[in-house]
Amino acid sequence: MCVCVCARVCVCVCVSGVMDAADPSPLRRFVVAKHSITSIFDQLLDFVKDGSAFVDEAWRGDDLGQVAVEEQSLEMQSCATKLSTIREVLLRRHMKVAFFGRTSNGKSTVINAMLRDRVLPSGIGHTTNCFLRVEGTDGDEAFLTAEASNERRSITTVNQLAHALHMDPTLDSGSLVKVFWPKSRCALLRDDLVLMDSPGTDVTLELDSWIDKFCLDADVFVLVGNAESTLMNTEKLFFHKVSERISKPNIFILHNRWDASVSEPDYIEEVRKQHLDRCVSFLAEELKVVGLDEAPGRIFFVSAKEVLSSRMQRAQGMPETGGALAEGFNERLREFQMFERTFEEFISQSAVKTKFEQHTVRAWQITEAIKAVMDAINIASADRKIFCLEEREDQRDRLDFVRGQINRLSDNVKERIRKLTDDVAAKVAAALSDQIRSLPVLVEEFRSDFNPTQETVELYKTKLLQHVEERMVGCLAHRCSVSVLRDIRDAQSHMIDSVRPLLSLCVQEQLSAPSTSFELTYDLGLAALCADFHENIEFQFSLGWTALVTRFIGAANAKRALSGSDPRLQESSAFKDEMVVSIATGLVSVTSRASMTVLVIGGVVWRSVGWRIIALSLSLYGLLYLYEKLTWTNVSRERALKQQFVEHAAHRLRAIIPITSSACSQQVYKELTSTFSRLTQRVDLSEAELEGNIRQLSFRIQRLENIQRRSKAFRNRATELETQLEAFSVQYLQGN
Repeated sequence: MCVCVCARVCVCVCVSGVMDAADPSPLRRFVVAKHSITSIFDQLLDFVKDGSAFVDEAWRGDDLGQVAVEEQSLEMQSCATKLSTIREVLLRRHMKVAFFGRTSNGKSTVINAMLRDRVLPSGIGHTTNCFLRVEGTDGDEAFLTAEASNERRSITTVNQLAHALHMDPTLDSGSLVKVFWPKSRCALLRDDLVLMDSPGTDVTLELDSWIDKFCLDADVFVLVGNAESTLMNTEKLFFHKVSERISKPNIFILHNRWDASVSEPDYIEEVRKQHLDRCVSFLAEELKVVGLDEAPGRIFFVSAKEVLSSRMQRAQGMPETGGALAEGFNERLREFQMFERTFEEFISQSAVKTKFEQHTVRAWQITEAIKAVMDAINIASADRKIFCLEEREDQRDRLDFVRGQINRLSDNVKERIRKLTDDVAAKVAAALSDQIRSLPVLVEEFRSDFNPTQETVELYKTKLLQHVEERMVGCLAHRCSVSVLRDIRDAQSHMIDSVRPLLSLCVQEQLSAPSTSFELTYDLGLAALCADFHENIEFQFSLGWTALVTRFIGAANAKRALSGSDPRLQESSAFKDEMVVSIATGLVSVTSRASMTVLVIGGVVWRSVGWRIIALSLSLYGLLYLYEKLTWTNVSRERALKQQFVEHAAHRLRAIIPITSSACSQQVYKELTSTFSRLTQRVDLSEAELEGNIRQLSFRIQRLENIQRRSKAFRNRATELETQLEAFSVQYLQGN
């Protein structure tokens, strides 16, 4: 049995020597792992924050459609919150070892020996009256804080600490005091290690509250027993309760004060075997936290007081084995060193697994969730991009169609307007010609008081002009306006129906029916045309010389001829008028020269016929003259005026037929062209809208492509972080 123990010690020392060469302390594994996982979580947190901003931007981009949804944005924000919380927890994470045992078993002495200094008060009796948590501080001064207050109390010696603990009436067995010891004075505290000292398990029955309050986050439990006695039920009960709350806790058992066995060398191996068997049975069979083959490696026989003394002597420059040390000290020292090394390896591996494994799994879950979100956004943006590309192509085709159709429609409408204006001109010309032919009837219908005085005649002519113009305009409107307006409405409706398919829906809603306010106007200007009309209502005998000449060559030419005017002196007269006047002048001249001939012939007739026939002829001529003279009343004068007006107005109206018909056709042309111009403006608005839609779709496609690129980049980054998590897991969580 002794050989076995010695072999275990030698093997552990050899392994320890190799590990010291490679890694001075297994605790560094936890520190490096903590730094590594913290770095990964820092990257992951920054990544998730950027991803959350990206998803939120994609979600709030309403013009992009359902590329992202609010639930995805909330999920990213939730992931960021969780990562931030986990990161804060990671920064506070440390390795924790809790020491338990009965009063005066040397728990505080074991901690001091591990710390290589008298940090905690120790001695005979109940020296630890509350839980003491020892951790390192970067400062140069030691201090403590109580659970109820964050006030720092400076301490420089163990006696000051003991005094501070015993003088505080608020501290009881369930209280916690944190002792911060300078890392520069203790190497063990430099690697995020926390040592928890406890009151004796025999001082209270509130073991459940102890476990809930101080033990659930412990990585290793050390049961400090007394080598002079066996395990007590109070100690077993405590660890049974721990095992109920924590799955397979890491438990080490130290049989302290093993130096007392030197006094009975004959029984030392037997006692050791008894302690070892009982502890193996307790760990493997009762608690079932380890197997029977592993349990002996969790049990150590040490003398913490000797180790502390030797280490403090070494710190003071004296030999470690100096002083009154019992026989077998070196073996007990190596046993304690083996405990420390095994403890450090176990707590490092256990702490890395318990402190980081769950967070690593959570980080994996978060990266998987983010990848799912990014994949969904990528797919949605790709679908949306395809839709936008198709819509843009449709809009471009629509724009080309509208432009082609409006060009063809413009040519068609122009040709239709030309035909319609020609028809209007023809209709108005025909109607006006008919009205000119019926002008005598229109004039005859006019009734008004007539008096040959100058004022009355002028008023009569004015009323006559108004009557004739109103009747002619009315007849023209009756014959032309209805059909022309109908044609205009048909043309406008045709334009609207042709243009409507080219307009967008919103512009179609603004499209109104053709205006009904257009009226075709006929401005004859009869008053201006007849401004030079001068009536002749003086009596003229029908067989008189003037009447005969007038009947033969016309009133105007007769006047010029009878007045002896020379046609050659008339300026700007037509060749035809000159010929007529020349003939009339010649006729008068011939008549004057033949006057003697007439007298001679009259004498001959007088002799041949007789005076009775001549007298009768002259009597008839005179009676006719007298009759006409007597019947030349105001009615006759009015009839003569109307007849003269008809002749004058008909002549002038025939001259303005082309002008009037052209003016009407121009009215129709302006109405139709203005209508089509308004419609083309609507088409221009639709074209501008289509061009705007195309530009907007192009910009939207660019944004969707950018979202696709960014979502892929985020997914790739998530994969990279997963690779880092996988590497961390392989290196720290899956390895032995």
